[in-house]
Amino acid sequence: MTEAQSQPPIAWCYCGDQVKLWRESAGVTRNDLCKATGYQYEYVKSMENGRRKPTLRLLQVADELCDAKGKLLAAHRYLKPDPFPARSQEFMQVESEAIAFQSYEPLLIPGLLQTEEYARALISESFPPLDDETVEERVNARLHRQEALRARVSVVFSFIIYEAALRTMVGGPKVMQRQLHHILEASTLRNVSIQILPMGRCPGLALNGSVVLLETPDHEHYAFAEGQKTSALYTDPSKISALAQTHGMIRMHALSVEESAEFIRRMAEEL
Repeated sequence: MTEAQSQPPIAWCYCGDQVKLWRESAGVTRNDLCKATGYQYEYVKSMENGRRKPTLRLLQVADELCDAKGKLLAAHRYLKPDPFPARSQEFMQVESEAIAFQSYEPLLIPGLLQTEEYARALISESFPPLDDETVEERVNARLHRQEALRARVSVVFSFIIYEAALRTMVGGPKVMQRQLHHILEASTLRNVSIQILPMGRCPGLALNGSVVLLETPDHEHYAFAEGQKTSALYTDPSKISALAQTHGMIRMHALSVEESAEFIRRMAEEL
């Protein structure tokens, strides 16, 4: 099993440390930097300690105050946001190469099926809040992932979605209505299978969380499970087998592809 790392990116830590070293060398206090940037003391401290990404404004002001002659400002190009959270990056790599993809999602529309509006509403409401640049990068990355549905026609993408995910008003009713129509459109692709698990069916397993099963071109098998703040990419055959059986039990209780399309269509009409 590979467990995701929760440490901040090394570029944040290095850049923040450089700001602190230059500041101290130039005799500039943290309070001086706070006053010049308009940031709160703890906010600047978090950036210097690498817990938050140093902002462009912090680098500009620190560069000028410390007479760094562009050396601090140059760090900004290395602070481009990661397209995916650190805890899911390995999964994204395996997903991009998979020859078989099966997922179950209880509360949210799967990322490969999200509209831009829905994805933006989700990502922009992350906590702690993300800066605008990171939100934009992650929305674009999510939309780019979806190109696989049409580009990799030999890969079967199978989705099971719990009814609760269809009723969660992410972004409001209009955004959700367009999201449901988008799912219906995706379901017409020959290599995409979408099934709905109605509420009340398979209640225990349905509430235990999301599951993704993957197979690579070398016929290696992986299982990915995700929670609030943690996620795990499993390679242990026993764990993969257990999650595959869970997925199979859920599928047994789901509506057929045809019934699911009609179910989604009725829900969209209700909004």
